[in-house]
Amino acid sequence: MSGSSDLPKSLPSQHSENFVAWFRSVAPYVNGFRGKTFVIGFGGKAISGPLAKTFAYDMNLLASLGVRLVLVHGARPQIDEELHEKGIEPRYHGSFRITDAPTLDCVIDAVGSVYLEIEALLSQGLPNTPMAGSTIRVVGGNFITARPVGVVDGVDLQYTGAVRKIDGEGIRAQLGLGNIVLLSNIGASPTGEIFNLGMEDVAEAVAVAVGADKLLYLTDSQGATDAEGKLLDELTADAAEQLMRVGDWLSPDLKRYLPCAVRASRRGVKRVHIIGYAEDGALLQELFTHDGVGTVITRESLDVLRGAKPDDIGGLLSIIEPLENDGTLVPRPRELFEREIGRFSVIEHDGVIVGCAALYPFGNGMAELACLAVSPDHRRWGYGERLMNHIEQQARVAGVSRLFVLTTRTSHWFLERGFSAASVDELPDEKRLMYNFQRRSKVMVKALDAA
Repeated sequence: MSGSSDLPKSLPSQHSENFVAWFRSVAPYVNGFRGKTFVIGFGGKAISGPLAKTFAYDMNLLASLGVRLVLVHGARPQIDEELHEKGIEPRYHGSFRITDAPTLDCVIDAVGSVYLEIEALLSQGLPNTPMAGSTIRVVGGNFITARPVGVVDGVDLQYTGAVRKIDGEGIRAQLGLGNIVLLSNIGASPTGEIFNLGMEDVAEAVAVAVGADKLLYLTDSQGATDAEGKLLDELTADAAEQLMRVGDWLSPDLKRYLPCAVRASRRGVKRVHIIGYAEDGALLQELFTHDGVGTVITRESLDVLRGAKPDDIGGLLSIIEPLENDGTLVPRPRELFEREIGRFSVIEHDGVIVGCAALYPFGNGMAELACLAVSPDHRRWGYGERLMNHIEQQARVAGVSRLFVLTTRTSHWFLERGFSAASVDELPDEKRLMYNFQRRSKVMVKALDAA
């Protein structure tokens, strides 16, 4: 038997085929994430729950894949527990904890305990575990400069603070050495005073200061939801801000984290993810699957509809070839795509081509909508209709009055969108002479209004 007996056992043979397919599918993410910087913020609940150990496993995996990690932890429940043990009543003003001197002592004790616990989790290396053979180095430091929040609405918050400055250069230097940087929700002021900070604010400030590629919040919710509880896969910063104004149903964590997510997105962080900490492996599913399991917030929409370029041919073929193989689309010579790439439009989701369509003018006010295809995983998102509308608009601008399509399997889809059944004789002469009577494609035509 090959391999070391100290390593975890392999998957059962009946699962090997699925495993190989899955393992190959994550290769683009591994290549894309290597050398990137992720800031992960999580509260004390996440680290006190039953999945703390597997969270450490996932951090080890990301570090092993070359991801540069900054972890920012909170300690809210641990602080409350310290206060309870000492008979001190927690006091809040709005979303702020009022941190007097006795409360600050509890904050320091609780945060220090959580910090050491996380450090210990990341130091595991037992055989037959995902951390076997790991050599994670965890470092902290005085990277956070704090300031007092002061008096809010007439209430002195005392040792409750806000982030004044982040030593982004120092953090990047540690990341460059291959270290995981672990930060807490405590910071010191230039006068040497210690302040209790919001974890979410620290994570936001750190992500902006280091130019993070991703900021991820682990929360008490699967992600942001609408009023019916349906998960919102993605939001622009503007849409997330609107949700904050009306989302009375949002969980306590989301009400605190969403404003930070919006600000971070607008200040240059490319992706902000909100993921639930209660599901084992949610972080990996969010990062290494195309659909993810949480909510991603970006400054602009992840969807881009544009004209195709020569570099897109590989992406186009990955969508079209399966439909050619099953007979949905007519096979086209590959060199045809290179010559006619300018006729194609593509739609991207998060940088991946997920759909395409082409416009072929034939004169006499007629044009063909061809090669309308969307990857199976994205057909429920309305991309087909968006591509069709885009091609229709292009046709109108070009002076086309009648748009036709040949289809063998999707005639009802086009009927529902304004096309009508027509005969082969209604096709332009050039197209009619090329019509394949063995294939017997249905002819669908739609009259277009002037642009």
